[in-house]
Amino acid sequence: MVTAPDRLLRRLEWRIGRRLDGRLHGAYRTVWHGAGLDFTDLRPYTPEDDVRHIDWNVTARLDEPFVRQYTEERELTAWLVIDRSASMRFGQAAGKESVATELAVSLARLVSLNGNRIGAILYDNRAHQVIPPRPGRDQVLRITRELMRPAGKIAAGGTTDLAAMLRLASATASRRRSLIFVLSDFIADPDWERPLTLLTQRHEVVVIRVVDPAELDLPDLGMMLVEDAETGEQLLVDSSDPLLRGRLAAQVGAREEALADGMRRAGVDPYRITTDQDLLAVLVDMVRRSGRRRR
Repeated sequence: MVTAPDRLLRRLEWRIGRRLDGRLHGAYRTVWHGAGLDFTDLRPYTPEDDVRHIDWNVTARLDEPFVRQYTEERELTAWLVIDRSASMRFGQAAGKESVATELAVSLARLVSLNGNRIGAILYDNRAHQVIPPRPGRDQVLRITRELMRPAGKIAAGGTTDLAAMLRLASATASRRRSLIFVLSDFIADPDWERPLTLLTQRHEVVVIRVVDPAELDLPDLGMMLVEDAETGEQLLVDSSDPLLRGRLAAQVGAREEALADGMRRAGVDPYRITTDQDLLAVLVDMVRRSGRRRR
């Protein structure tokens, strides 16, 4: 019997996996790969080097910056850290949670090529689930199955604790340097910057922000009842009021600017995907940008 998770995985493998395979070059086709933990040598620092690899003890002793070189592992351990909070259930058409699920399954399928291990952390304020990293299609199918389980009812009254989610990711993936995908809408208290910075100091982190267009531009639908998915607060508003629309646009602009500043300070260049975008186009762009950064 073919289950719903298996159908989803097969559909994504056909729709996305096969069409992306030709864009991943070389015998080791995964464009995301981690740095190994085996130290091999020291060499003088160049402007293209990652400052996180500077050996500060040697630099201070020789009065010249030196970086550590590592043996690169051909197989990596990757983690999907997925925000499953109430705000992720908002969205037109498929919605943010559905888009995050398809994107996570697609990334798991791509990363698991050539024996790479993939694990997942599914998080909300009420509970979390850790799926230990393993290789193979069966592992991708397990992650798919858990992502497609109906989420439990989340009690309103508090915003998403992204800082706790990122700290959990740091503690869970602490044994070895890993590739970590963080999928969230980043609708949360602004205390996630330091945990994200600490995570990027140890691991290669790819942040993917899932957004619905209605969060960026309020649709003009006249009088409407809006509800904060995180707190449960409801408010009747006139979405046609130009003053209201202007205030909301200013708030959205300020929030986007604050998010961009926080990501920049954390050393992250985030991707943003909206619920009306083509998933294949998003993945192709991620592959290209990742390749450019590595070159």
